Amino acid sequence: MDSYPAVESHGLIGDLQTAALVAMDGTVDWFCAPRFDSPSVFGGLLDRHKGGHFKVSPEGVDYVSKQLYLPGTPILITRFLSADGVGELVDFMPVAGDQPTDRHLLVRMLRMVRGTMRFRIDCQPRFNYGRDPHEIDTYPEGHVFRSPALSLATSLIRYPETRPGEQGVRPKEGGIWRLATLREGESGGVVLETGVSPDRPRFYTPGEVQELLEQTRDFWRRWLDRSRYTGRWREMVERSAITLKLMTYAPTGALVAAPTAGLPEQIGGERNWDYRYTWIRDAAISVRALLALGFTDEAWQYMHWVDYRIREAKEREVPLQIMYRVDGSPDITEETLDHLEGYRGSAPVRIGNGAANQLQLDIYGAALDALHVADSHGLQTTHQGWRNTAGMMDWLCDNWDQPEDGIWETRGGRQDFTYGRLMSWVALDRAVRLAHRHGRPGDTNRWVSTRNQIYDQIMARGFHTERGAFVQHYTSDVLDASLLVMPYLGFVSPTDPMWQSTLRAMDAKLVSGSLVYRYDPAASPDGLPGNEGTFSMCTFWYVRALAQSGRLDDARLTFEKMLTYSSPLGLYSEEIAPSGEQIGNFPQAFSHLSLITTATILDQLLDARP
Repeated sequence: MDSYPAVESHGLIGDLQTAALVAMDGTVDWFCAPRFDSPSVFGGLLDRHKGGHFKVSPEGVDYVSKQLYLPGTPILITRFLSADGVGELVDFMPVAGDQPTDRHLLVRMLRMVRGTMRFRIDCQPRFNYGRDPHEIDTYPEGHVFRSPALSLATSLIRYPETRPGEQGVRPKEGGIWRLATLREGESGGVVLETGVSPDRPRFYTPGEVQELLEQTRDFWRRWLDRSRYTGRWREMVERSAITLKLMTYAPTGALVAAPTAGLPEQIGGERNWDYRYTWIRDAAISVRALLALGFTDEAWQYMHWVDYRIREAKEREVPLQIMYRVDGSPDITEETLDHLEGYRGSAPVRIGNGAANQLQLDIYGAALDALHVADSHGLQTTHQGWRNTAGMMDWLCDNWDQPEDGIWETRGGRQDFTYGRLMSWVALDRAVRLAHRHGRPGDTNRWVSTRNQIYDQIMARGFHTERGAFVQHYTSDVLDASLLVMPYLGFVSPTDPMWQSTLRAMDAKLVSGSLVYRYDPAASPDGLPGNEGTFSMCTFWYVRALAQSGRLDDARLTFEKMLTYSSPLGLYSEEIAPSGEQIGNFPQAFSHLSLITTATILDQLLDARP
């Protein structure tokens, strides 16, 4: 199990339709094609032997490696340093455009900075999570790998008439590897292309690859130039923005929760989920974060995606599903891949997500808060979208007061979760505001009455008098970090004694060395064995709650500490283990979205302080 790289020792590259993870040693060990939610081609992150990989690294020499991004871009540079020389591996994916396509390029360009170094290029695809067979055709220009559902080609980077230092090709267990020696000033490498026709691969000249690099660089820098953020944490905020853009499916504007599946919340445990889908819950925080940075087009595209889901709501008994595929399809059947051992033996490996059909009432608050925030920036919903939204609010008036599965998608049975009630209040509150702002039709008297009922119920049953805190659900005294958003969403004043005592209770029970657990699974069984790490999103929410509650110095110190837990490239997974390593799917959209919104609010409050 030691052969598995740490989760945080990866960089993310992508083309706005799919993405790849590149480890510090030059291995692509996660890549799905043609979309984020497609089967993996390289899945060594979930099984080093059966998952497949694409490795480019020095051969026959001791070296150390370091990674960095080309500033203002997701172009990843892996530097190999040895006594014999310094080489660089530049990985990037040219932008695929806003129309769905099976054709994707992954460019792996080698260049020798100093001295001489021999490199090993080892390509071992395993199609459909290692379940489909494939054939290999070999050409002077490279190779074509053909499976029943997908083909890919590897084309060499060099001038056709030259063969600089190449030591030949050797087949290896369903893949190929070759050795190539580069001297100072020389370049080479491989271009991987998916969705190829039966035609043979071709040579890419170094000049062609350089042009692709410059086009990719310029696209990302032009995009980032639209950011309005100029605060204290610009480097981290901009890296988070780029990461979120990488995780957006351009044809629909849908943001995946993470580009990976099966990375465990506890090493060796069973909490291993597939996050390559788009959650309705992400809507509000995504729109807030994008608009805070000035990315209006992205916010509008994501709201357009949400609007379509709301339009479809009238066709469902329960209006919204909690998550969808990137194209809006609701079909997310969960299955286990028993032939894969899982990351560091963390089985089962799951694809699909069985939580998709859970009842989670908080998603309606997320959807309406997103509509409300977008509307305040001039991004109004359509007429039909509003009619369906009004119908959805009528449904919520009839259905809010029932047990549900909750934000954390527990599998231990339904409860009267306080957070679900809170977000139902948010949904009706925002619907009333939107209707009054634009004079739109809707049963606003009923919405107001139901909203007030929910408020009174939360205050009467959601606050545990003996604990002195708002609690996870009505029959428990367990604390829940999701309730850190109560003042942020306007439900309670940050100076209210009930909130202040809740925050103190969370300080004592959920906070560990500035990091925040979302809840205590031992005290509130969630139907799954094992434990988990602290939840990065909740830590950022905690910072925001501290700042809004008047503890600005504590908030800033906690935020600065949290930044030290990022990967060397500034990326965050879902959770942080007690050892300090990152665990869970990587990178995680919620973590980066929360970093952005927290940084912007913290900046505002620090600037306003006398």
